Amino acid sequence: MTHPSNEARERPLSDALRLAAHGVPVLPLSRTKTPFKNCHACEQNLCGGRPNMKQPGPCRCPHPCHAWAAATKDPAVLTSRAWTLAWEQATAAAYHPGGAWLTVVDLDDADAVAWARESLPPTRTVPTTRGEHWLYLGPMRSANAVRPGVDIKSRMSYVRWLGPGAGAMAPLPDAVRALAEQEETTSAPGEVVSSPRAAAVWDSSVATGCRHTSQYVRTGLGRGVAKVRSHTESGAGSQAFGVARFLAKQHEQCPGPCGLDALADVIVAAAMSVGVPEPYARRAVANGLNTASGRAA
Repeated sequence: MTHPSNEARERPLSDALRLAAHGVPVLPLSRTKTPFKNCHACEQNLCGGRPNMKQPGPCRCPHPCHAWAAATKDPAVLTSRAWTLAWEQATAAAYHPGGAWLTVVDLDDADAVAWARESLPPTRTVPTTRGEHWLYLGPMRSANAVRPGVDIKSRMSYVRWLGPGAGAMAPLPDAVRALAEQEETTSAPGEVVSSPRAAAVWDSSVATGCRHTSQYVRTGLGRGVAKVRSHTESGAGSQAFGVARFLAKQHEQCPGPCGLDALADVIVAAAMSVGVPEPYARRAVANGLNTASGRAA
């Protein structure tokens, strides 16, 4: 068995300390390139959440819990005993762009990069495995699936550190802000956005090739719908994208068909119930399903 060298283990922390010295809040990423799970005291957000989250809470946990909300510029925290284990297991450092007064346009494939070059002002770019990160000066709200292969990472989000990139950073343009504004949030009381069609029923008749039990699928769907409906003020469309992507990934090893269209209808209906317009809800869910399967919507 091969063990990572001391240099490999220390590099994420070195990157983090260097970024923090320049005023960029940072956090460690696990082997799955995601933030570390919450500790037992913070599981299911029982602690109330970090004070800098959308819903301020009382959490003062010394561990790197709550993903992007744990990001810090404090070297004493970054090198503390509570964070040491995470850095020893980390494969990369990430940063909170909104906390650094930045917005990152995450372009996930060649088509998205081509679109950005035609539609957005040039700015600093960072190559990624499949596309590019475009960095702009100025924060805004984050939003996933604003168009095929394009996510916006700023407030309430994190971005993996892949290097400084090249080029001068341009001010955040209205064209990027407009992408997130496509998702209208909760409508005014009494206003009707649109009426969802009756959601299809998910059962064995539409999922003849699914390897999961009905209880397993419906439990996961129920939890996802609850997450979407909890976003009553903003972000329901982005949450619908995430739920669709997560559910689709659970079926990657199934021979199929798995009746994902029926699941999609339920997620769309949940997003519409908290004010997301139907066209945006359907696009977000379709992009979530297609992202999980490696296709662009």
